[in-house]
Amino acid sequence: MRLVFFGSPEFAVPSLEAVVRAGHHVAAVITQPDRPAGRGLQPTPSPVKQRAHELGLAVMQPERIRDAEFIECIRALEPDAGVVVGYGKIIPPAVFQIPKHGIVNVHASLLPRYRGAAPIEWAIANGETRTGVTTIRIDEGLDTGDILLQRETEIGPEETAIELRSRLAEMGAELLLETLAGLEAGAIQPRPQDHAQATLAPMLRKEDGRIDWNRTAAEIARRVRAFVPWPGAYTWLRGKLLHLWRARPITAASPGPPATLVSAGERLLACCGQGTALEILELQLEGRKRMSAAEFLRGFRLKQNERFGEQTL
Repeated sequence: MRLVFFGSPEFAVPSLEAVVRAGHHVAAVITQPDRPAGRGLQPTPSPVKQRAHELGLAVMQPERIRDAEFIECIRALEPDAGVVVGYGKIIPPAVFQIPKHGIVNVHASLLPRYRGAAPIEWAIANGETRTGVTTIRIDEGLDTGDILLQRETEIGPEETAIELRSRLAEMGAELLLETLAGLEAGAIQPRPQDHAQATLAPMLRKEDGRIDWNRTAAEIARRVRAFVPWPGAYTWLRGKLLHLWRARPITAASPGPPATLVSAGERLLACCGQGTALEILELQLEGRKRMSAAEFLRGFRLKQNERFGEQTL
């Protein structure tokens, strides 16, 4: 099939590679304009742009995909279908109505659950044990289009957002190839989503990572896994920002009120809501390197009844 590919993040790269490897003709790759990144805030290409150049594909980076000039460029390419994987902008009807097979979106959830920008993170944070990938034919709504195919998988009990994202990216690439083949053969019957079952997965904000120690240890541990690498799970200790990188709930009852810190040999425990306790395994205090709890305790003497504090960013 002749395709136009819309995508930007690392999550989209396996799908781009898959369609090229399968022999589809990618007429153009549309990705976000280069954005400032890193300490020097230098304009940085998206992962999709970098891979597209390595594959020798034509790249377009429009600031506005609703501009008539861009729409005419897509029309002139005469695509059979479009693909969207994490592009970052809503595709207007003037664009998605051009290909005869429409535009297929690869979404990292079992739609209609977790529509939005951060389905992987919110599925982990909310304690889901299963998730998956869905291909839909996009419409004017936010992840509301008819379902084409779905594939389900378990979320590992210790799996982080980084790990799950990597698995779902590969699953999504495989499902995309099945979807394109099915559309070309006329073998897929699109089915409407049950909008009454929809849930949202909004874009993450910095404040989503702030730890509320009144939550249970299990809830906090899930948020530590969910919000890596950004915004992270963070709190404050003696006025300094502290990030938790790995933590797990323990069966022992909490020895103190929420936010209290307790050392037990080389183990670092935090008291949480509803009488639960969290073992902090890896952390990073502002101005220091990321380290294990044992390393931290060797260089940081806890006071009696030491507590995590509150601070504004």
